[in-house]
Amino acid sequence: MAHTVGSGNAPVSDTQASTSADRSYEGSTFQYSMVLEHLIGEKRPIKDLNPTVMGGLPNPMKTDDQKMIERGMESCAFKAVLACVGGFVLGGAFGVFTAGIDTNVGFDPKDPMRTPTAREVLKDMGQRGMSYAKNFAVIGAMFSCTECIIESHRGKSDWKNAVYSGCVTGGAIGLRAGAKAGVLGCGGFAAFSAAIEYYLR
Repeated sequence: MAHTVGSGNAPVSDTQASTSADRSYEGSTFQYSMVLEHLIGEKRPIKDLNPTVMGGLPNPMKTDDQKMIERGMESCAFKAVLACVGGFVLGGAFGVFTAGIDTNVGFDPKDPMRTPTAREVLKDMGQRGMSYAKNFAVIGAMFSCTECIIESHRGKSDWKNAVYSGCVTGGAIGLRAGAKAGVLGCGGFAAFSAAIEYYLR
């Protein structure tokens, strides 16, 4: 009789074991899906990449004065002034250099046989350096200002801004000598700007 009861309870225990196994499998599958949902799903928590958390230095909040200075430095007027100053310095150095290697500096056209003095040579070098400095300053300010305006209008920062700005600057400078010179200046400055942008990028 005991054998009969034992044999009768065997299928019941097997059924319970299979049911518990199915439940444990479903539970593990559910837990696995929850883990995936938290790792790569919509419930994934978004972590703030704070430098202090990553071991870096804390980033202090910017004051109103600092924000105003940053806005001023990013303005087109400041960029134009900076380019004007840089062009003035570069043009002056280039003018003095070209005057230094020119053998005709200081010579009087009315009396070419007379040897120029050091003062006359320095005077001619200064005049040529000042002339180059003014031209470079005007070109730098025009190019930087037009590029900034075009970039603000387009809302993009790419090589096309420099090409458009070069065309406007070259055309404006060349128009003083006529329409043909303006077109040539536009094309030449645009090509030069495109080459510089290609080299820099």
